[in-house]
Amino acid sequence: MMGRKNLIDKFQIEMLCLDNLVPEEHIVRRLEKAIDLNFIHELTKDLYSPYGKESIDPIVLIKLNIVQYLFGIRSMRQTIKEITWYALCQA
Repeated sequence: MMGRKNLIDKFQIEMLCLDNLVPEEHIVRRLEKAIDLNFIHELTKDLYSPYGKESIDPIVLIKLNIVQYLFGIRSMRQTIKEITWYALCQA
């Protein structure tokens, strides 16, 4: 469908709090409270260079794998899609 675009809509900004995207009773919140993954930084500090582009936090990578396992998602690409989709639906 052809038509004029509303320029006002182009500049709309929505502020979201990531904490509000996940319900209080969701399993990932319970896991967050139960498992302390901060030891991963100490284990992986020698594997990351202080130079170059900033990398993804190793704890985030482990959390992605946990989500992947818990929800039976077979690929990391699909995991990212699911997480993104869930975040968009909750917004």
